[in-house]
Amino acid sequence: MKRLKIRDKEEIVAAACNTDVRPAQGHFSTIPPIVRKLTAGFASGKWSSHNEPVPIPSKEEVEAIVLQARQILFPGYFTEMILSPESLEYYLGQKLSSFYENLARQISSAIRHDCFRQNLACSKCGERSYQIASACINALPEIKDLLELDIQATLVGDPAATNADEVIFSYPGFFAILVYRLANRLVDLGVPIIPRIMSEYAYSITSIDIHPGARIGNSFFIDHGAGVVVGATTEIGNRVRVYQGVTLGALSLPRNAGVKLRDTKRHPTIEDDVILYANATILGGSTVIGARSIIGGNVWLTESVGPDTKVLLKQPELVYLGKKQARADGNV
Repeated sequence: MKRLKIRDKEEIVAAACNTDVRPAQGHFSTIPPIVRKLTAGFASGKWSSHNEPVPIPSKEEVEAIVLQARQILFPGYFTEMILSPESLEYYLGQKLSSFYENLARQISSAIRHDCFRQNLACSKCGERSYQIASACINALPEIKDLLELDIQATLVGDPAATNADEVIFSYPGFFAILVYRLANRLVDLGVPIIPRIMSEYAYSITSIDIHPGARIGNSFFIDHGAGVVVGATTEIGNRVRVYQGVTLGALSLPRNAGVKLRDTKRHPTIEDDVILYANATILGGSTVIGARSIIGGNVWLTESVGPDTKVLLKQPELVYLGKKQARADGNV
């Protein structure tokens, strides 16, 4: 049998590839009509899009701003630069200058986008954005004080927390609280979109969902944290401890709730020194958990509880299937 030369093989493979490619190229004819349909749909205004002459805030830039703020609030923890008392002022000046410019730029985009979407009169977005960024920077010492109290609450409430460094570096609950305190200040300053981007960034990392509009006092501690939900109109007092899976939510809402109930209180109030154990669910804007109360694991509440009250589920009856269980003394 005659062996094919290498060149002959290459020609056969090339011919086969060309034959295979031609039908695939023909399918490109399906693209133009779909492009026209998509374009018409977006142009109609029925589909969400950002076809506007103003920039929209950058999700990636907002996330970077959160990490910049963390470097400023906890210098030396999240940077390769080794800091000393002599270099700290230079470091903070450099970081704050960059943070200020980046934050002002994203705030400007958020305000312009909001104004354009709602057909609002010009409110000097550029100047306002720098004023708001300046106000946010002025609030950083206060935010830092609150975060230090949150760290101390963690050390007091969790025997497994050996020192502040461990909390700052590794506790998801603390990171979620840090992001909340930044985002909440921007809410107070009237910044649209950005606070929610921040809170969703924290949620994507920690599985802790704290709406930036919630009101949370000092010395807040979230232990473990995954699955915690804090609704937009929730009010939480001082020295409150929350465990994983806790939901502070709204009651069942009608279909038009987004418009009808937007400015009403839909989420509970948790007073000072309350402990909410794992998977507790507390719902409703008129529901108040009184000071120093303890809500046990898996409890479901839609009504208020007075101060100094414990709410617990009865011990469930366990049913054992199979061999009889051994007693503590080893006998059966």
